[in-house]
Amino acid sequence: MNPITENQLMVNRRQFFSRSAMGIGSAALGSLLARDGQAAQSGGAFGGLGTLPHFAPKAKRVIYLFMNGAPSHTDLFDYKPLQKEMHGKPVPQEFVAGKRFSTMTGNPKGKLMLAPIEPFKQHGQSGAWASNFMPHTGAAADDICFIKSMYTEQVNHSPAVSFFLSGSEMPGRPTMGAWLSYGLGSDTESLPSFVAMTSVSKGTTCGQIFYDYYWGSGFLPTRFQGVKFRGGGAPVLYLKNPAGITGGTRRGMLDDLAQLNQMRHAEFGDPEILTRIAQYEMAYRMQTSVPELTDVSSEPKSVLDLYGPQVKERGTFAYNCLMARRLIERGTRFVQVMHAGWDQHRSVTTELYTQCKDTDQPSAGLLRDLKQRGLLDDTLIVWGGEFGRTPFLQGDMKNRKQWGRDHHPYAFTTWMAGGGVRPGITYGASDTLGMNATENPVHVHDFQATLLHLLGIDHERFTYKHQGRRYRLTDVHGKVVKGIVS
Repeated sequence: MNPITENQLMVNRRQFFSRSAMGIGSAALGSLLARDGQAAQSGGAFGGLGTLPHFAPKAKRVIYLFMNGAPSHTDLFDYKPLQKEMHGKPVPQEFVAGKRFSTMTGNPKGKLMLAPIEPFKQHGQSGAWASNFMPHTGAAADDICFIKSMYTEQVNHSPAVSFFLSGSEMPGRPTMGAWLSYGLGSDTESLPSFVAMTSVSKGTTCGQIFYDYYWGSGFLPTRFQGVKFRGGGAPVLYLKNPAGITGGTRRGMLDDLAQLNQMRHAEFGDPEILTRIAQYEMAYRMQTSVPELTDVSSEPKSVLDLYGPQVKERGTFAYNCLMARRLIERGTRFVQVMHAGWDQHRSVTTELYTQCKDTDQPSAGLLRDLKQRGLLDDTLIVWGGEFGRTPFLQGDMKNRKQWGRDHHPYAFTTWMAGGGVRPGITYGASDTLGMNATENPVHVHDFQATLLHLLGIDHERFTYKHQGRRYRLTDVHGKVVKGIVS
């Protein structure tokens, strides 16, 4: 048989529908174009859904300072005098009965209580407690809302991080930055709407792996995933033209590629083809915008000093915090700054000092920088990890250099500032040992619902249909924590 005739006879049902450009294929393309046209009419300048925000937002953008590995709440912000009094004594069984801990702790019976490593003191008019580990954050307490009753369901790092960022402990769901890029769009065409940056303290023995799904788009079109800015070399790979390629030549190549991709999209209707076109165009614009973004020579010394001595060192948390401010100034919607090394199973008396030194001043400096620029009112800052750490000891009480704390999901502290959050308050509380959230508990889904609310989004109405079901960031849970909303 003639191979051409044979190929025509072998066309399957999917190929028939996808290639019927004058029939079902054109109808599908028309539907896609109508959807994209509706998306362009958004509350934001570029992209987004025309139906959002649902109501007037208090925040327009988010900087999420995510502390991978879980900071010890009882060593940093959650002051418990009884914990000091019970130092070296077995943890009371009524505080831990029936609770699940990591395999490193197993059964907590007989574990010894561990007092805070550094002393605490109160700060500002609010009287918020912070330990000597966090002097700069403590000094900014009157601008901060401390949530001391956070709790989660996960006891291991990756599922717990994924749960916070995507609402599911299993990878594959859109992260909150992707949700916001999809729903609210961006205020710039020259930079991504969602940017992720990572860092880790030098010399740490307890760094966590940064998985790409921490800033992934899940089942949303991939143009909404976070763009990773690297800590060394080119901030974003493949932006620079190869030798011999001019800007004009690159422009012509992209125009030709766009035409070919549009033809392919007209034939198959795959939305990922539109993503490819959009990403090519974004990369072209970023060839100019990224070098300008990362050139901090115009920053006055007084501003650089806010962030601490590591601010000019690429790849550090301080540098990333400064980049976060510069990104949101230029229209980026969501910046996720992740810092690893908080997993102090055997180093709470050593490496916790390094972690706090590397992150305390930059976090507070970012807050002050935004405030003095008039950006804090509509920029939401979040600081926190995936869970807390046990108030009891992991290790040998006789070997202080090896003291540590295990994973603890039942009570921990997160702080928020700006963007419609009530400043200078402490919301919720844990019990007398910092073991369980007892007053106004805040679940991860409650936190996510509140973050969306501050951005003018009703979390129950903000959904995306996937495989026959409408999904949302908060799954089927979550209540807005109105007590922290200004």
